[in-house]
Order: sequence, then C-alpha cells, then structure tokens
Amino acid sequence: MRIIDLSTAIDAGVWEPNPIVHHVMSPAEGAVHMAEGMRENHGLDFDPAVLPGGELLSLDTVTLTTHTGTHVDAPSHYGSTASYGVPRHIDRMPLEWFIGPGVVLDVSDAQVGTVGADRLHREFDRIGHEPGPGDIVMLRTGADALSGTPKYFTDFIGLDGPATDLLLDLGVKVIGTDAFSLDAPFGHMIREFQRTGDTSVLWPAHFVGREREYCQIERLANLDALPGPTGFTVSCLPVKLAGGGAGWARAVAIVED
Repeated sequence: MRIIDLSTAIDAGVWEPNPIVHHVMSPAEGAVHMAEGMRENHGLDFDPAVLPGGELLSLDTVTLTTHTGTHVDAPSHYGSTASYGVPRHIDRMPLEWFIGPGVVLDVSDAQVGTVGADRLHREFDRIGHEPGPGDIVMLRTGADALSGTPKYFTDFIGLDGPATDLLLDLGVKVIGTDAFSLDAPFGHMIREFQRTGDTSVLWPAHFVGREREYCQIERLANLDALPGPTGFTVSCLPVKLAGGGAGWARAVAIVED
C-alpha cells in the first residue's frame, strides 16, 4: 500500500489573503507556563527546573480561517437555508462520504474561468469512467503549482452550475479541486456579471449546494502524482469542528500495490 499526500500545508510563511498567525511556545516556555498555571489554578508550587533540561512541551497557537489549507466545505457554508432543509455543519456530515474511490478529471488545459458539463463528458470518455455514487471526484486544474502566491487566488479553473449538477446527478457527494475554489476566481465572476448582468455566473458551484446537499474539498495538491484517473481510494476526513462551515482535512490517496 502506498499513501500519496493530496494536501496543501497550513503555512504562515506564505502569502494568504487572510494571513495565518502561528505562535509557538517553546518547551522551556511551556514549563514556565505549566508551573504558573499550577500555582494560579490549583495552588501548587512546582519548580520547572527539575524537568529534564528545564523543558516541558511546546504549544502552538494558530489563528486562521477554516478555508486555509486543504479543507472540506460543509453544506452550511453555502447558505443559512436550503431547499432540502437546514444545511448541516461539518461535524454533522456522514463520515462515509469522505472515504471512497477517487476519480481525477483533468481540466488543466482550460482557460481561467469555468468548464461546463460538455467538458466533463469529454473527460469521462477520455478516461473511460463515468463517476457514480460513492466516488470522490477531484478536478486537476494545475493550480496547486501556484500555491503560496497571490496568483493561486486569481488564476484557476472552476465548475459552472450545470457541470456541478451533472456530477450530483451521477450520485457524487464530494467534489474536490486543486484550486482555491470550486468556482471561478472572484474577479473573473464579478467581471462576467458586470459584463452580462447574469447572476448565474456568481458562485454557481457553491450556490448549487443551496438546492442539493454535497461537500467540496478545496485546495488539494499533487493530483498529478496519482497512478491514473481511477484505481485508488481517497480519504479526506474533515476535522470535527462543532458548528463549522468547513473543516481542515489531511487528504490522501491510498494505492494498493
């Protein structure tokens, strides 16, 4: 069995539109912190100098959005109401959705913007596989090569509404992408709306989730490292964040050799 990492890192050292704050309390600082806590909260005096090297444990404090790094969007992210009922938060989603056969659809030759259902049908024909219930479908756009730079948030390919509906019609519950979003870049959508006046070009892949329950995996990586478009299992279990509209995930592909 091989495990291929499909995740991007949460990295305070690279550019993000919502900057990450990552503070590390060193093991030496952790010892002092623990001793102070014992004194204040429990009335116990403890000299941290008796610990090996005067150290206890490190402690990381991170401030970030749930949409930083590889993450799974819950239905509640798409809106506060849905035609099918109250949208579920990430901690309420069935775990079986997030482990299943993987399918990669390569749309990396498309231009910045969206691809439609016709493009997906051509890709089904090319790979000889039509996705079905339980499949985790992932779009390979190539955008992960730009991760950590401002272009990662402006130069990528998304799905339009009919393309998203097509995958859901086939029974797919989880759709992923190696781009920042399953929709087109914000600027592209807004310019198209200003040009056409058509509101359907605004966040169509996300807004489909107000009509039909499904999840997205955004900010995947390394889809080009997979052995083929099918023949592997994906695990993308999201963190159980109570009331969360999304949860970080360590997405991996499992390949049986």
